[in-house]
Amino acid sequence: QVQLVESGGGLVQAGGSLRLSCAASASITNIDAMGWYRQAPGKQREFVAQVTRRDSTNYADSVKGRFTISRDNAKNTVYLQMNSLKPEDTADYYCNALIHSVYRDINYWGQGTQVTVSS
Repeated sequence: QVQLVESGGGLVQAGGSLRLSCAASASITNIDAMGWYRQAPGKQREFVAQVTRRDSTNYADSVKGRFTISRDNAKNTVYLQMNSLKPEDTADYYCNALIHSVYRDINYWGQGTQVTVSS
């Protein structure tokens, strides 16, 4: 069982920056991938960014060049640095931990942190 706690959300003006943090209850070196997803009001949850155990990163096209995901293994924490924020980035942001097993993938989710970008 992995517990994830997000922090760092808030209200920011368009063009501004925020850094989200996700603290895991277990060593993230044992987790195959850590990621961020977001869900805007009335929309489905969507992928934002992911960093794998080997430090390979992936980003949604909508955030490439603006967001950066990173991990601090010593602190069991993953970060999402968000720059040049746009109103369309407004959403609840969720941390995800993905563990591959022989039979199935196991996903853990945090409770989410709200990000609001004003125009």
